[in-house]
Amino acid sequence: MTDAAATPEDQVSPKTAASLRAAMTRLFEGRPQRTDGRLTKENLYKEAQVSRATMNRARVILAEWNAHITASGKTTPGEAKRDATIADLKKRLAKKTQECTLLENKLKAAHTAIAALFHDNEALRQQLDRDVSTTVTPIRHRGPRRSR
Repeated sequence: MTDAAATPEDQVSPKTAASLRAAMTRLFEGRPQRTDGRLTKENLYKEAQVSRATMNRARVILAEWNAHITASGKTTPGEAKRDATIADLKKRLAKKTQECTLLENKLKAAHTAIAALFHDNEALRQQLDRDVSTTVTPIRHRGPRRSR
């Protein structure tokens, strides 16, 4: 930046002001070089490679920092994208969980119906076996025929 970037209110050198503004821009754009990228004042002074006290003397830059944080929140573009992805995945997981619960209930109902049909089938077989044994007389084997 130019020398005009450092105002008397800043109480920091133009080089320091330029360093703080560059660090602020990198953090806001989600491309940090020296920190984890969270939008904290600690990361701002570490990213600018200045002391905390030096950063605190740059009142105009801190006012810009606070204005941006107030307007945009403390999330970087990468964090916002990550949060959106997490929210989408949570929705999809909830939908799949609901589908699984529905299918599980259908499976339980089918299991119950199959068990009932199996028991009915067994009862009918037993009844058929009883009916056949009482109504049909067994055939006796008479042996070879003799001619007359």
